[in-house]
Amino acid sequence: MPKPDIKENEDYYYNEQGYRVFTEKYHLKRGYCCKSGCKHCPYGYDKKTDTFIKNRIKNNYIHFKK
Repeated sequence: MPKPDIKENEDYYYNEQGYRVFTEKYHLKRGYCCKSGCKHCPYGYDKKTDTFIKNRIKNNYIHFKK
């Protein structure tokens, strides 16, 4: 699967430690969860429990139930 083109400040930003942090928009553009416990994971993955939070997809965006 080819990687999508990425743009700074849209798909990622650099945190205070200098690491690249991918945005929710980038993850949705990529189209799948990598199970790395990403900070802005729109798929609801919890690395500590290795599970997904129940969610539903609507208009190409994911909405989480609280």
